[in-house]
Amino acid sequence: MDLADRSQQQKIDNKLKRQGISHVMYTNCKQQHNKIIKNELIPTIEKLINNSDRYHRTGMNEFNLLIIGIPNVGKSSLINALRRIHIKKGKATRVGAVAGITKSVLEKIKVCLDPLMYLYDTPGILAPNIQNVEVGMKLAVCATLQDHLVGQDTIADYLLYWLNKHHIFQYVQFFGLPGPTDDIYEFLTHVAKQHNKIQKVKSIEGQYVHRPDMTFAANLVLKAFRNGLLGKVMLDVDLLDKLDIPNIRNGKT
Repeated sequence: MDLADRSQQQKIDNKLKRQGISHVMYTNCKQQHNKIIKNELIPTIEKLINNSDRYHRTGMNEFNLLIIGIPNVGKSSLINALRRIHIKKGKATRVGAVAGITKSVLEKIKVCLDPLMYLYDTPGILAPNIQNVEVGMKLAVCATLQDHLVGQDTIADYLLYWLNKHHIFQYVQFFGLPGPTDDIYEFLTHVAKQHNKIQKVKSIEGQYVHRPDMTFAANLVLKAFRNGLLGKVMLDVDLLDKLDIPNIRNGKT
């Protein structure tokens, strides 16, 4: 939750509770001594497993869990944070700010000694196709999809649209713009020139011309957003009141 707008947390909690999902925790794996990870997560997991009807392993002295989620949401970061806090060990699995770092199910990783608990890290899982274009763009903005598959300038264009729509204008000051703009090419041209990133390219007439490096500029904008430098946001704020979250507990979708 280091990048999210926490002002929406109560709405999220209420919606999830109405769907029968009561065990929700918000963590920041970048904090060295996160209270949730240190004091609440392991006991809650242990309690849920011991109280589950599917748990019939009398005599077993260890817990083995699978961690799942869409790409680039911090699964590996959570495992590493649990190890750091509970067994004082370093990283056991690679992390990165792009989708696809974890490519296969890894060996089980010890994350706690008492109780003895292991986690399996897994690659991110997405639906084979995303029908809603705006949902796809939000996933792309969060680096859940690989940038080159969508196009860096296309993702940056959607991000600019969303920030303007919700009156979040930190990008203006951060990139030294004279004011807000809804023109992505004007925006990226400014960023490229600001960093002296000009490309020499061959025109269709066969002559060489100098043009701003739009891909560099788009990557810089996306990196700034993903590092929280353009403000903390909740991309689904418009959908939160009507979002139909599957009832996972009852097996309904």
